[in-house]
This record gives sequence, C-alpha cells and structure tokens, in this order.
Amino acid sequence: MNNSLRFARNGDKKNSEFFEEYLIRLLEDRDRVGLTDMVGQIEAMMITVDPGRSIEYIGELCLMTPYHYLVTLESESHWTHVLRIDLNAPDLIVREVKDPNIRGIFRSLNEVYPIGARKPNSRYMGEILRVENRSETVRLQEERDFRFFSQDEVRRLELPGNVAIGKPSPYTHNIVGYMERRPDELRVYSLGISTIRDDVQAVYMNSKAVQERLGLTDLILPVDHLATRIYSQNREVAILEWLSLSSYHYWGSYDIADQNSSTNVTKSVHFRNELNSPAKVFTANNTPYFVNHLERLPSPTETFVRNYGPRLHHIALAVRDGELSDGRAHIDHVVDAIREQGREFLLDVIGSREAGIKQIFSSASEHSSLIIEYVQRFGDFEGFFTRQNVAELTRAAGVDLELLEMQTGAHRH
Repeated sequence: MNNSLRFARNGDKKNSEFFEEYLIRLLEDRDRVGLTDMVGQIEAMMITVDPGRSIEYIGELCLMTPYHYLVTLESESHWTHVLRIDLNAPDLIVREVKDPNIRGIFRSLNEVYPIGARKPNSRYMGEILRVENRSETVRLQEERDFRFFSQDEVRRLELPGNVAIGKPSPYTHNIVGYMERRPDELRVYSLGISTIRDDVQAVYMNSKAVQERLGLTDLILPVDHLATRIYSQNREVAILEWLSLSSYHYWGSYDIADQNSSTNVTKSVHFRNELNSPAKVFTANNTPYFVNHLERLPSPTETFVRNYGPRLHHIALAVRDGELSDGRAHIDHVVDAIREQGREFLLDVIGSREAGIKQIFSSASEHSSLIIEYVQRFGDFEGFFTRQNVAELTRAAGVDLELLEMQTGAHRH
C-alpha cells in the first residue's frame, strides 16, 4: 500500500491548522481504501474553444509543443481533436463547438466573468486520470460526496462515453474524469465518428515541418506542470480537493510576498518524473481583492481570476537540458526560433544555469487564452522555480493586454 505522506515538504508558506489536519487525514484515508493505488497518471487534458478556432489552435500547439495530430471525433454538435505524443505522456483533447449559439455548463462557467464572456466557449476543462477499476473508483469517490455526471448526461454533453466525468469543482471550475485502461492497452475515446480531417492534417504537417526546420523537434519535451489560478480563500480547499480526487501528494507551497501570492505544488506519488504525469500547481493571492484599496499590494493573480474566472492559467513544457554549439541554452534557442515565427512572449527568458533553471511565459493564445511556459532545468535541479523567477513570471502575467484593457475601462467608469 502506498504511503502518500512519505514525501519531503518544500516551501515556506504557512498553512492553516485545518489544512494540515485534513491533509494527513485525507491522504491516510485515500491510501487505506486503495484509491492511491487505483488512480494513476493524467491520461488527457481537455480544452474547449469557440467555433472556427480549433484548426488554427492545433497549428499553434503543434509548432510550440511535441504534440501530433492523431484523430478527430465528430459528434452532433462538437469536433473533438485528439493530439498525442505517445502513451507515456498525456493526450491533449481540443474540443470545438460547431454552433456559437449552443449553451451548456462549460460555457456558463465563463459567462459571469468579464473577459471569460468574450470567448464564451474557450476554456481549459480539466484532466482525465487513468484508473484500474472505473466503477469502483467512482463508487469510492461518491462515498466521499464527489458528484459525477450520469451516463446520459455524459452522452448529452458529447464527452467520451468510456470516461466517468465529475461535476466541475466549485474552487477551480475544472472537471476530473476517470478512464479505465491497463498500462499495456491503447488509449481510446468512445465518442462520435472517427476521421482524419484534411484541413487539420494540413496545418499539423505544416507546423511540424517548421518545427523540424527550426531544429526544435528534439528540444521541446512533454508537459511539466499545469498551473491553475484560484481565489485567495480557495487555496487550501482546492489543493485538498485535487489530492482527494487524484493520487498526487503535497510537494509544498512558496510565499511570493512581493507579488502578494503563493505558488502551491502537487506531484504524482507514482512517477518521479513530471513528464509521465504533470505536476499540478495552484496559484492564489495572499489577500482577497476587497482589501486591496487598503493595502495597495500587487494583485495579478486575483485580478486574473476576477476577470477570467478560476481556471488553468498556463501549460508548462519541459525543454531538454543542454546547450547548442554556440553556448546558448536550449530554451534560448527554442524561444528565439518561435519568436521569429511571430509568436510573442511576455518577458525575456529568466533564470540562469547557476540558479539551476530558466523559464519564460508566452503571451496568451487568442484561441484558448492559455499561456505556454517553457522551463529548462540544469543538471539535477528538481524544483519548479526560484523565488525570483516566479515573482517575475507572476508580474509579467499581470501585464496581460486584455487585463490591462479591462482595468483601464473600469477606472474610466
């Protein structure tokens, strides 16, 4: 039986007594009933985009990531495109609504937020986790008061019929699904009619040709971590909820005082390497927005959540350690090459070989509002950031053009 509490704690963020008590109790219970052993890695990450957006977005993803276009699943009101690296890394599922007038639960999660409402169908949906026994996993989670869509609701939502889908989290607005698959089996999704679309294949092939020409193919590795932004008051419960639904452990939290926020990391108990199952990171303000007129502190995280809603902020991809013959670190070459293709970044590459890590944020995608982060670790560096790096990244993300436009408009009124 796994011991989910065996891992060393990192960070300096002080948690409440409630968090520390229930972290132990929840993980001990998860281990005892066998859920830790039953729930495996992240199998897939699901993103939905507005009508007409998926093809360009796939072109963007296939240039900036190691993903390959695999197949399109056509259902009555959606195109669902499956992107894959291999079975050792999670798939990326890009879902496009065919009709802009279709309304549904995932759209409603966007519509109460000023910027979220501008792209009503564009959001990160959540993760699918591999399980040994889907029905038993759902039974145990329902005993813990987690709620799932019925099979009929899954069918109406046009999500894969072989995945048990949980209701959206009140804290992150993400969903968690469970797919039963043995490690030696293929990963398939029971949904719609399977096709290879010529138009999607064409943008995919073009992006991979550019990637090859730029010398990026072997440098960009699978997803390293997924970072969700949440309201300050939901930091601890969002972490505990995710740990209850997954087989992850609490790696630790860092207080980023000069950006009035904290960065909180969870990792898989089954895989030491994040490339097999990405770390899940939660970022939250230290103080709620309504005290800021008194404190006058930076508030990039809370400002993001108030305008976009709680949601995934960025997908971080690892860059292979090493350097080119000219002495440039691989990450510098990757960023320079992608910049030359017209892709913008929010800042220059930060960090250093001496510090152990270099990182950068892209600008947010116009198709999904998601940022791509590149991260290169040097040697045996095992963390996700240095304190200076994460402060600079958080500050840069607060200079998002849509957010600035929203704040300027609010001040005018």
